[in-house]
Amino acid sequence: MAFGGDLEPGTLLAAYRSGLFPMPHDGSLAWWSPDPRGILPVAALHVSRSLRRSVRRFEVTINAAFEDVIDGCASRGEEEYDWITPDVLRAYVHLHELGWAHSVEAWDAGELAGGLYGVAIGGLFAGESMFRRRRDASKVALVALVEALADAHSADRVIDIQWLTPHLASLGAVEVSRVDYLARLERALSLASPSAFGT
Repeated sequence: MAFGGDLEPGTLLAAYRSGLFPMPHDGSLAWWSPDPRGILPVAALHVSRSLRRSVRRFEVTINAAFEDVIDGCASRGEEEYDWITPDVLRAYVHLHELGWAHSVEAWDAGELAGGLYGVAIGGLFAGESMFRRRRDASKVALVALVEALADAHSADRVIDIQWLTPHLASLGAVEVSRVDYLARLERALSLASPSAFGT
């Protein structure tokens, strides 16, 4: 949608409220609004029998190791698009310190096995990235995120996943048009953030 700007907290929060998210592209800061847009409806999460067993195997926390989670997400293989630059990392750590960015961690025997992070504004959770070091660890973190968002307003909460992937589609994620996404976003922003995030 646009190039330029900065990663200051006010800029980032205004972008998410407008349906945009940042991702560097060709050395420049770019602002994206995909059409169609990937979302995970809170009630649509598909938890298989094997994933239910994995959920019992991991310990889950929220906001216990934000910097470790974003570091894990940034440690990608050479074949992957390395978009979590040092500037992006610093910007989201700052958002976390201000209470806007949150992480969900999955632990195995006291070691960080996987997790995810994103930005919560009202009923929006803008998922940014996830990683795993043990099988199903990132999925377990996603299950915990959905559980944190499950309340009387679940139908109006939005988990933005940006682009739909086969992996996320298997968990219940779907694509909606940009117009539909923006309408859902408007409803979500009128809600309070879930108490699990401590805001």
